[in-house]
Amino acid sequence: MTIDIEQPEALLAYLRATGRVGAAEQPAIRTLGGGVSNRVVLVERPSGEAWVLKQALRRLRVPVEWYSSPERIHCEALALRWLAQLTPAGTITPLVFEDPAQFLLAMRAAPEPHTAWKAALLAGQVDAAYVEQYGSILATLQRNSFLRAGELAPLFNDRSFFETLRIEPYYVYTWTQLPATGAFYDALISETRTRRQVLVHGDYSPKNVLIRAGRLILIDHETAHFGDPAFDPGFALAHLLGKANHVAEGRDALLGAAVHFWRCYSEGLGAVPWLNGLEARATRHALGTLLARVAGRSTLPYLTPQQRQAQQAAAFELIRQPPGTVAALAEQFARLIAAHERALI
Repeated sequence: MTIDIEQPEALLAYLRATGRVGAAEQPAIRTLGGGVSNRVVLVERPSGEAWVLKQALRRLRVPVEWYSSPERIHCEALALRWLAQLTPAGTITPLVFEDPAQFLLAMRAAPEPHTAWKAALLAGQVDAAYVEQYGSILATLQRNSFLRAGELAPLFNDRSFFETLRIEPYYVYTWTQLPATGAFYDALISETRTRRQVLVHGDYSPKNVLIRAGRLILIDHETAHFGDPAFDPGFALAHLLGKANHVAEGRDALLGAAVHFWRCYSEGLGAVPWLNGLEARATRHALGTLLARVAGRSTLPYLTPQQRQAQQAAAFELIRQPPGTVAALAEQFARLIAAHERALI
């Protein structure tokens, strides 16, 4: 029988029965919000040790129907073990245990105090040092995983969770809602499915970044797979540009952050053999994600209806002739957003 970890009594009984806490131990248990694909609970033990437990959901918590096998929890556990080796020290919270039968895992909680980078960006607070780390961490992950492709490719060969959590709900579903985007998404999907070059995080977004003592900590790794190196930077760029759409007073800083992120990331890669054409492909993934976050299964909750319209119109216009560089993407996206805003006055 599968337990529900958001029920404190059931979770405590499970932890005691499996010997993961003492029979008389009384840890503090608190549900954490913000995710749509997992139950997430903080367990604080009397010893001072703290864990975050995640339990994968079969039906995701969004208004439209969206399903993915909860067996993806094993993918995240595997990613936790390997990402710690492939990224700078302290970037990944250590895995504590995995229980495939209950579709759950526990990881060490990020040390307190820490803050969510997404919240800072939405408040218009852009720190260049964090942007540089964001680019450098991704470059380090891709460079190191490329060098260890022989080990990693077989381990992360299963792309089914990437398909059910990214390709279908973001690209395919948006295509069904906006049929005129078909040629763009068809080419983007086909290209992405054929590439097997680096370990892809699959959810490289500021919402999955915590800040602790000036350092970035990455969380949420359930879509990790061996695949297309253009996906993660494109996904990251889309979230920076989406926030630039939302935060008018911080727009220039957020647009600059997108360009700076790309510069730090691309410089950190060095002379990898798959660099040719990477920037143009990343801008296409950014556009595909920007459109999907207003017309796909998982929409950005912080955008107003007017901002959703502006983002859809801008991305729709740009996919007709995608910019070849991130700087051009940022400039043209900003111009189209501003034009839409002026039209509403």
